[in-house]
Amino acid sequence: MKISLLKIIDRLVGVFVTRCLPLAPVRPFPNFKRILIIRPGGIGDAVFLAPVIKSLKNHYPDILITILAEKRNAGAFALIPGVDEMFCYDHLHGFIQVLRNRYDVVIDTEQWHRLSAVVTRIVGAPVKIGFNTNERRRMFTHGIRYDLSVYEPVNFLDLLEPLGVFCQRDIESVTLSIPLQSLLTANNLLQPIGSESFVTIFPGASIPEKRWGADRFRRVAELLSVFGIKTVVVGGKEDRPQGEMIAGGGLGLNLAGVTSLAETAAVIRKSAMLLSGDSGVLHIAVGLGISTVSLFGPGSVTKWAPRGECHIVINKGLSCSPCTTFGNTPPCPHDTRCMRDISVDEVFNAVTMLLTIVGAMPSRCCKRDWIETR
Repeated sequence: MKISLLKIIDRLVGVFVTRCLPLAPVRPFPNFKRILIIRPGGIGDAVFLAPVIKSLKNHYPDILITILAEKRNAGAFALIPGVDEMFCYDHLHGFIQVLRNRYDVVIDTEQWHRLSAVVTRIVGAPVKIGFNTNERRRMFTHGIRYDLSVYEPVNFLDLLEPLGVFCQRDIESVTLSIPLQSLLTANNLLQPIGSESFVTIFPGASIPEKRWGADRFRRVAELLSVFGIKTVVVGGKEDRPQGEMIAGGGLGLNLAGVTSLAETAAVIRKSAMLLSGDSGVLHIAVGLGISTVSLFGPGSVTKWAPRGECHIVINKGLSCSPCTTFGNTPPCPHDTRCMRDISVDEVFNAVTMLLTIVGAMPSRCCKRDWIETR
């Protein structure tokens, strides 16, 4: 409800404000010392900013990077090395603090909505960068073209070009780190499983249309148990009933609603692989070098699906899919057939195939030696 309300406010207020505010004045580039990155929205977009932050730190090692996020995605930035400080725009004190500060550069990474562009305009900084997808272009000194046909981290990296940072466009994944305390907590939570191999399942999704169904995940868990493979379910409190259905009866552990986002990442880090729909948790697994089987329907495979041989993406390729555009998914007139047509058998076969690959090629698929702990 809150997210829907924000979208309504953006349409009603954002359009008006972006048209009324004067154009952002173009000023000489300063020496970069303080950069503010604005990232509203979900966990996946936040995770995809890891290459941006890494590239900025590589080119400008002495800069201070501040993040202005929101409560629902703030936890993702605890997994990204290079973030120096963070505030939430839906926390009044933090938002006021950002408005009081002075920055050399503000980068708005929101793709469509306008309110973050308005914030970019009013924050004190001579350089303001963002996507020129609609009226929001007036709020920036440097508007960047947004490409609907590329992997989303590539679009984010394009935002750095005005700063003289040019990156390869063939990026496959991001690299995340996990706080040491979160790893220790995950170890304690996973003690009932012991040293047994397990598959992590995330059954949740940001919208109902992306959900595959707890009953189907349960059937996959049952089939895996025949081979001695346990299942661990992760997610928020709203996913706990699904977790009980999936992992109950001795099939594994239900940790949904028990862990923080960093602790969820730590659980995934210790698993053989992740099975998930199109979600932010999926992108966390990719950033940790963990193999994944992902189920795509309304969302764009081109923009959001993991790359690389250690990731299997199941998508039925229906003529009406993907239907999510400009950040919105319309009501489905086909009872979400794109997800319903994904069978238990094909998911189970993909999971077992990937588990075989992981066992045969751990150095290529399980890049756990890349992970730093803090």
